[in-house]
Amino acid sequence: MRIRTWLFLGFLLVPITEVVLFYLIGSWIGIWPTLGIVVLTALLGSYFVSKQGKFVWGSIRTEINQGEVPTAAVVHGAMILVAGALLLTPGFLTDIVGFSLLVPGVREAIRQWYIRRKMSRWVIVE
Repeated sequence: MRIRTWLFLGFLLVPITEVVLFYLIGSWIGIWPTLGIVVLTALLGSYFVSKQGKFVWGSIRTEINQGEVPTAAVVHGAMILVAGALLLTPGFLTDIVGFSLLVPGVREAIRQWYIRRKMSRWVIVE
């Protein structure tokens, strides 16, 4: 599938899913607790993104100072940046994905999956 198709589906389905989740959770626990959860996740998300970002930035600087290329750390940093954007976006689905991206093991699993996926497409000619 082309990237435009994926983007279209994402921009269509994610907001619809978020609206449905807001409606269901709001009708289950009430509007004020629902809004409180949204505000709380934004606050917690910004705190954790800041902590993780500082840690990864330190890793990048350390690897550069040791003369290494910090590819893994840069990828982790990019995923933390995406996590921050998702956590500041109001919604439950985006919060789940955002908080998941703040777990180093999840980020590394995604990075390894992507590497395996791309490596399987390479052809080495000797």
